Amino acid sequence: MIPHQHPISERIGWLFELAQRHATEYASAEAWLARKRYRANHPTAIWVMKCMDGRINIPIATQTPKGIIQPFRNLGGIFRLGWPHLGETLVNDMEAVVNAGRQALVMVTYHYSKGDERRGCAGFHYRTQDAVAHTFEIRAEMGVLFGAHHRTVYPLVCGFETDEEALVIHGHLGATLSMADLTEADLDHLPQRLMALLPDMPTQMRHDLLPLLAGNLRHIARLRQMVRTLDIEHREWMLCVGRGFDWLHVPNIALIIGPYSPDLADPIRKAAGIIRANMRAGRIPSDGFMVMSSVPYEDIGVDRSRAMLKSNFMADFAAETVRKDFPDLAPLMTVRKTVLNWHSRQVETLEPPV
Repeated sequence: MIPHQHPISERIGWLFELAQRHATEYASAEAWLARKRYRANHPTAIWVMKCMDGRINIPIATQTPKGIIQPFRNLGGIFRLGWPHLGETLVNDMEAVVNAGRQALVMVTYHYSKGDERRGCAGFHYRTQDAVAHTFEIRAEMGVLFGAHHRTVYPLVCGFETDEEALVIHGHLGATLSMADLTEADLDHLPQRLMALLPDMPTQMRHDLLPLLAGNLRHIARLRQMVRTLDIEHREWMLCVGRGFDWLHVPNIALIIGPYSPDLADPIRKAAGIIRANMRAGRIPSDGFMVMSSVPYEDIGVDRSRAMLKSNFMADFAAETVRKDFPDLAPLMTVRKTVLNWHSRQVETLEPPV
């Protein structure tokens, strides 16, 4: 159970237990073999550019093994590939993919709610058409960066309807395919529908997209049997800054801000505003919230030391932004600074905690 209404100390304890369980599972022989087998059958690297909204959890919504999908998060799913850190990160990651002889499918997402536009994207002031337009701007920038024919890097615009957690695929000449409109009987014909919808997508990529869509179809069917008020409403009580939050596969507890925008304070302020609104509406207790930083590292020594310095900076910056712009929230803030061992997915807390 997600402890939305528990005291802040219990929520934080639960959170780090969740991180440890994830690391233990991720490092297990069975999980390691499952990832190896999945990548052998589906070699395309899958990246997702998405909003910091805690309801958008693509690995869960597609029933994909943990560690396969690499997320990039920011307020509203707003990204500019000209941002210095984002551009360099994408190029470095892409070089590793290409050196392994693989291709990359980049799911560029927006989100909305079919039941209530106010459950849509706050980053775009609930204007879904503006969010859609921005995803196509990102797609165009991807073409400039990695090539307009998309033979190695394919940017795929996807909607995510949060009430049913359904993917909406945008394809050729404005055509779309909503997984919420399909049934299990449609799976046999899905390869042909994808070929018509995405005729310029490389064959291997279409093959590797299919299990995500099939998983989403099963996920939607399961959710339709559940009462989901807690998952639909905002209940976030964490403001996360950085990367390496893949282990946080739980909806509606965290607003995750990637370290990409030159104006990092803006998404921090918006996230703090959402958390304050959650407290005032009684969706979460008003006894506290957490600011958490995370930076992954691959090697001990200098690389880990760099991650520690960066994590300290981001947590301090986020905390100072909250103190300056939300003085009423400052006394309720707990800060945790962490680094993440990328190979083991072990979360390491930096001491002393604030």
